[in-house]
Amino acid sequence: MRVGVSGAAGQMGRTVCAAVESDADLELAVAVDRNGAGQSISGIEISTELRAFADAGCEVVVDFTVADAARATLPWLAMHGIHAVVGTTGFTAEDLALFESTFGGDAKVPGSPNCLIAPNFAISAVLMMRFAEMAAPWFDTAEVIELHHNRKIDAPSGTAVKTIERMAAARDTDFKEDPTEVEIYPGARGGLGPRGIRAHAIRMEGMVAHQEVILGAQGQTITIRQDSYDRSSFMPGVVLACKQIAMHPGLVLSLDPYLDSP
Repeated sequence: MRVGVSGAAGQMGRTVCAAVESDADLELAVAVDRNGAGQSISGIEISTELRAFADAGCEVVVDFTVADAARATLPWLAMHGIHAVVGTTGFTAEDLALFESTFGGDAKVPGSPNCLIAPNFAISAVLMMRFAEMAAPWFDTAEVIELHHNRKIDAPSGTAVKTIERMAAARDTDFKEDPTEVEIYPGARGGLGPRGIRAHAIRMEGMVAHQEVILGAQGQTITIRQDSYDRSSFMPGVVLACKQIAMHPGLVLSLDPYLDSP
């Protein structure tokens, strides 16, 4: 399968390029980055133009950029019949509605493009979200703590948001109300999400991507923690997505269905 990488000059992009190159079933066809003029990756000169994906005959493009750039890239890929595997975060509900309309994939129609947007490609993170969703109906209180490197520009992380949404959807009632009456430092109790789940975002030098989900009930607690110590932790999920995306029509917003595929 011929793979293109959008955002190839960034740290994640370079890691994706290396992962694609090292897989026997994938071929790195082209690298694109609007800020990568004059650079090269593994002997491939980085292009700054989207048309390079079509010129190189890409079947799928992996996008790790920023939301503003991806808003232009994803519709372009759909228009050219190219599947998209997306790790970019920060999309709005309007963005997702647009992508859903442009990636109207149909497994029975050859060449119909599909799109996967996943908040996290680490298999351990996908399982962490699944376990948190399973636990949510059985506890009275829940909070999510996410910890990331200090260059991350959004908070809470896309993984934390997705985790909280899944936990909230698994319940018929809210978690118990927070009894705190006075915050010495405003925001000390974190941000309030759906069903009363609070999110706390930590930005720290030396970290990559980490998350804890803590749930409590009378006389007991459970902590579900996931740690990514290196960007390579996301690559098995990215490679899996590239290989399977043709089997998952339309817009998919989690790597979960890919783990359930044969």
